Amino acid sequence: MRNKVLEALCDEGIFLAPEAADFVLNQDNPLGYVRTAIESMPQLPLVITLQDLRDVFCEKGDARVCPATAAPEPRKLCRGEVKVLKDITGNSTCEGNIIDFARYFNDRFQTIKRILVRRRELVGCVSIPKALTLDREVKFIGLVNEVRTTKNGHKMIEIEDEEGKCPALILKSSSLIDESVIQDEVIGIIGKTSKKGEMIIVEEIVRPDVPITGGMAPSDSSSTVAFISDIHMGSKTFLRDRWLNMIKWVRTEGANIGLNYIVVPGDCVDGIGIYPDQEEELEIEDVFEQYHALAELMKDIPDGIQVVMQPGNHDAVRLAEPQPALPDQIVEMFDSSIMMVGNPCYLQIEGRTILSYHGRSMDDLVNSVQGLSYNLPLDAMREMLRRRHMASLYGGKTPLAPEKKDYLVIDTVPDIFVTGHVHGAGIAEYRGIRLINASTWQDQTSFQRMHNFNPDPAKVPLVHLGTGKCSIKAF
Repeated sequence: MRNKVLEALCDEGIFLAPEAADFVLNQDNPLGYVRTAIESMPQLPLVITLQDLRDVFCEKGDARVCPATAAPEPRKLCRGEVKVLKDITGNSTCEGNIIDFARYFNDRFQTIKRILVRRRELVGCVSIPKALTLDREVKFIGLVNEVRTTKNGHKMIEIEDEEGKCPALILKSSSLIDESVIQDEVIGIIGKTSKKGEMIIVEEIVRPDVPITGGMAPSDSSSTVAFISDIHMGSKTFLRDRWLNMIKWVRTEGANIGLNYIVVPGDCVDGIGIYPDQEEELEIEDVFEQYHALAELMKDIPDGIQVVMQPGNHDAVRLAEPQPALPDQIVEMFDSSIMMVGNPCYLQIEGRTILSYHGRSMDDLVNSVQGLSYNLPLDAMREMLRRRHMASLYGGKTPLAPEKKDYLVIDTVPDIFVTGHVHGAGIAEYRGIRLINASTWQDQTSFQRMHNFNPDPAKVPLVHLGTGKCSIKAF
């Protein structure tokens, strides 16, 4: 029966995500159920997910055919008020086939589309095929397939939604001509159909962006969280003396400022074979020994401080993002009080939502967005928030794993957004969100020297969870 129903749906061009298929097949009339859902959908997605069915039937208030939301309980730590709200650890199921990729990009599109349709500017948006038939101002939402400059200096964007695709032209005389549009980001477009009806002339680009808020409202928390990134244990350029100075300060002064949490956003060790001739710059040439050495150093952190550690592109996990937490054979080297999470990860610490992401996609943003550089990591973080995605571009320097859900979508607005990766240090604010770039504990490498990159090492950004006040302590 299952195969018969799925084949019948496939013949009609309808594809179901595995969870949606399981739910549909439990209905008395699976085919009728799906057809009812489709008739109620304003736009038919490429792959119908369980969330699509919820959007249709739950809004109608019919509990009998509304799929229940089965959100997993956040993992709790026995000590300290730390919760993992979302990360990939233990939830990875992708195989990398074409269905996985279709489902992955569909989830990205649908999630960000739900954000965009709430924008006042996009009220009345239609599908792309419908937009091409209208002789008036049109509004639609799509995923960018390609961006190129024409021989006449105009910018051409190929954009698609669930029903079709079209070219969207930004004239060289437009104020939007210098706008950096990235492949695979989801945007809203307002414009007019050309006379022949074959393209849209763009008048406005609408991004999902984060809402403007008043920032972190004061709370009764007296705790401070520190961010210590890119330790690179095992490298000859690891700044051991500065690290020991930092640990001494934590042990002697940490209690005075309420330092109860330390978040480590990736590149805990230097790894093996990460860049050409790396072995010549390694003090410890075995990756497991690198982690063992780091575990010994971490023992000097007072027991009362909760450490949350995630991987980066130098660590011993899969390179494709989202990355799961470090494997058990490595976790066992560390004290049980150290909490291992994936990359990226949404955390909640004493009521504050923290989005921690190592930041590998900055390599792609710097090459794709005009005005960005490795010396301005906070600007790159603003671009991620504007697009509501940490790594929009597929096929660049940041490998992406096609999971059922796109864990790199910024679907929840955090109080604090922290990255590492570029070995810079800085704090800023964007629309009420505290932005943190969390420095490094590695001096300049020969690879960095060759690219004329100067790190800003041995600095610890601090955020008071009660007041939201930020500062940087240099060592």
